[in-house]
Amino acid sequence: MSFFKKTKKALGWEIRSSKPEYDLNPLIYSQLKPFRLPLILIQIILMIGTFGYVYIEDYSIMHAIFQSAYTFTTTGFGALNEGNFSNAGIVFTVTLMLSGFAVLTFSVGILINTISNGTLFKLIKERNMLYKIARLRRHFVIFHHNEYTSQLAKQFRENHIPFVVVDSREDMEQIAKEHNYPYFVKEEPYKEIAFLKSHLSSAKGAISLSKNISDNITLIASVRLYEKELGRSPYLIISNAETQNDKVRLKKLGADKVVAPPSLMAKRVSAMAIRPDMENVLDEFLYKKDTPIDMEEAFVSEESWAVDKQIQDLHLRDRMKVSIIGITEANGRFIQMPKGTTIIRANCKLLLVGNQKGISKSKRILAYSQKPKDL
Repeated sequence: MSFFKKTKKALGWEIRSSKPEYDLNPLIYSQLKPFRLPLILIQIILMIGTFGYVYIEDYSIMHAIFQSAYTFTTTGFGALNEGNFSNAGIVFTVTLMLSGFAVLTFSVGILINTISNGTLFKLIKERNMLYKIARLRRHFVIFHHNEYTSQLAKQFRENHIPFVVVDSREDMEQIAKEHNYPYFVKEEPYKEIAFLKSHLSSAKGAISLSKNISDNITLIASVRLYEKELGRSPYLIISNAETQNDKVRLKKLGADKVVAPPSLMAKRVSAMAIRPDMENVLDEFLYKKDTPIDMEEAFVSEESWAVDKQIQDLHLRDRMKVSIIGITEANGRFIQMPKGTTIIRANCKLLLVGNQKGISKSKRILAYSQKPKDL
């Protein structure tokens, strides 16, 4: 380890590597093992040919290597004094030609067999993909491919959110091309090898979108166990459920967010029926690419300087162009459209509306234990 890396490690700085966590090189090397014998035979015959021409025809080392090489490969004669070969030299040359032809035929057969098998090229392509995935940071790993995954991938691409799709289907490469998945892994989603190949250790979160509730349960439990093994901060785990009962079960098992498509569709249709003019508000301002308006929650801990302060004392609207449109208190009570004189209590959540840059800065300010001097 270099002095610089040792210093970083001693200081507790993170040493980031773009090397995949799962090494495919042993598998690739095992596919290359059949080439060892032909290569060894080629080297042995070239060495025999070189020493033979030095001894029989009194060639120099360089001339002997040259004569052996083009005699072995049967590419032709005329460069040296082959016309003056002795009888022993002629017999030796014929033997070298036949040996070269046999070894080259044997080597070509092995090459054709390796190519027709196709495993080597697949492993090389997979290794290239793993190196690309290893460079990702704070990405999402999406487990299970279906129509939900393809739509989510489209939204992630439009919003420049990095992601990796994991599924065990044999035609996963073709699926990735059809749905424009930039990064994918063909493995069983719940296995540790899938976590290693998708570089889950550096991911922001995991998303399980299987229509089978047991698949989502297995995945959530596996990710939480992997999280404990790494000793890292909790993943953001998002899943889907077909019923409200399944939604409750998944949350109890460790999912942070659970989306129930039937319930979500019912709420959306109901909102459209009650307020037809608001039909496209979410599409225009919250889900649209590069939208100037965003909405997020900010948690106010007990250590935050904002505790027991009035909303107007935070100066979020005039400094960051961010408005507080709701407060969820620790006891669950929700205050909508709070006034500037509303007191902020500990362990509450503020619903912020503004641009992404302003919201991010506001959340950092609220996390401070001391009031910033510029406020």
